[in-house]
Amino acid sequence: MRLTPYRFSLRVAPLLIAALSGAHIAAASCAAPSADGTPQWRPALHYTPQRNWMNDPNGLVYDNGSYHLFYQYNPLGNDWGNMSWGHATSTDLVHWREQPVAIHANANEEIFSGSIVADARNTSGLGAPGNTPLVALYTSVYKEGSGHAPGTQAQSLAYSLDHGATWRPYAHNPVLTLDPESKQFRDPKVSWYAPGGYWLMTTVVADAHVVKLYRSGDLIHWTFLSDFTLPGIPHEGALWEMPDLVPLALDGDPRRIKWVMIVNVNPWSIAGGSGSMYFVGDFDGRTFTPDRVAPAGSDPAQFRWVDHGADFYAAGTFSGAPGARPVVIAWMSNWDYAAKAPTTPWRGAMTLPRELALKTIDGEPRLVIAPTAAFDAWADRGRPATHLADLTVTSTLTELPVATRGAVQRITLWLAPRSAVRAGLVVRRSADGAIGTKIVYDTVTWTLTLDRSQSGEANFSDAFSKQHIVNLPLEHGRLKLEIVVDRGSVEVFANGGRAALTDLIFPPRDADRVAVFSEHGSATFDGLTVTQLAGSDDDPACASRQAAGNSCCLPDRQHGDGRL
Repeated sequence: MRLTPYRFSLRVAPLLIAALSGAHIAAASCAAPSADGTPQWRPALHYTPQRNWMNDPNGLVYDNGSYHLFYQYNPLGNDWGNMSWGHATSTDLVHWREQPVAIHANANEEIFSGSIVADARNTSGLGAPGNTPLVALYTSVYKEGSGHAPGTQAQSLAYSLDHGATWRPYAHNPVLTLDPESKQFRDPKVSWYAPGGYWLMTTVVADAHVVKLYRSGDLIHWTFLSDFTLPGIPHEGALWEMPDLVPLALDGDPRRIKWVMIVNVNPWSIAGGSGSMYFVGDFDGRTFTPDRVAPAGSDPAQFRWVDHGADFYAAGTFSGAPGARPVVIAWMSNWDYAAKAPTTPWRGAMTLPRELALKTIDGEPRLVIAPTAAFDAWADRGRPATHLADLTVTSTLTELPVATRGAVQRITLWLAPRSAVRAGLVVRRSADGAIGTKIVYDTVTWTLTLDRSQSGEANFSDAFSKQHIVNLPLEHGRLKLEIVVDRGSVEVFANGGRAALTDLIFPPRDADRVAVFSEHGSATFDGLTVTQLAGSDDDPACASRQAAGNSCCLPDRQHGDGRL
């Protein structure tokens, strides 16, 4: 029996929305320093709201020329609670503009994670001639007095007829619930399954480690297809969340389609706490069958991970995005310490959007993940860049020239460890060397490590893990690296996306130096380029603030005309 809760309004007075959400403020703001703020860690390249708590990305959809990023948001404070859907838009996946809160928590329910699709065929009947509805499926978490037991989770629907600006609740929510109802049934991700001509939903019973698959012809009435789980659950106590089932052409061949099931787990990830694992397999329209499953009780290293850093969670793909490769974005934090992150007046940010591909590596299909082509094109377009001649370093650390100093930059190079036991870079390094984040390759263990043990502020949580490691062989004796450094994060992409590591860091604002090093032997750094990505009129933070009538931030580099 489907219960019909009261009708509620998702429209809030514009002045209140602006006050709560910082509407139309740059996603990565260059806010002026304040007594209680931490602008030294405000992202320049990554989306974050002007203020308040945010976590999982939701409702990722491309519509009417814009990418829409909805996300879990607390309009009322800088801690988790009052879960609503925040909203931001972008035309290029580089520059983001914060929009008014899209769907608010109310007296009967909080609005947990979900997804959005453009119903171009109007299968739902919620559109009008020439007006494609955006349809959101999300998790309602019911409160006392709602007609459901407090804490019950079920899937509800809302729709928009103005490209996501305002949302209307479906009159007969929820559209999908379990029998008996559950407090762990959540995170619907919907896509169009073209071979069957129907809508496909993945959702989870989080504490049972089950992904449940459903089909629908109209986005309203759903029929159960199958469950995906693992025999002899290998990580008792973890939750499965935010599933996403994505078809990819293996090695770029459209005749060889494989399906990737992304399952976000918390805790128990490869880096500790929360993280994003994946399985590659086949989907026949009803059942997902993985090619490879680690034996029960296996170490996390036996599973596949989208990112091996500590701060990549709730990963999901954009529906309807143009281009051959799916675009994924994740919450750049970790449930182990997210509530204690030392930033204000906001807490939480998104990773860079990334493109996914599936390639045969060591005889198996593996995900490769790298920044979008749009980001790389923007970063290459007229930015201040320092190109260094090939450097050879022998058993020492060498600081790079003053022109390479900065807090927001992209570093690209080929690292050839040669005779060195360990070699790599240090970013966001202080003048005395006491502070710095290391990217280290070890030739004995064939591992790449992102080491934030001396990266700055770290005593806010004992769970702020220090080192994150991925096994990665060299290619012809070299390692290709792309490193994106922001005011409060480091993202490392190795060997064209074969491995990625994402970590938050909290360095002092004057830790802006770059160094290279080798230990116990010689290493060569080929094609080393450091590109400065903040301080120009077209950087993602400053351009958006100028468009909103606000002054721009100062450059982050020490050389030039100032710093934050």
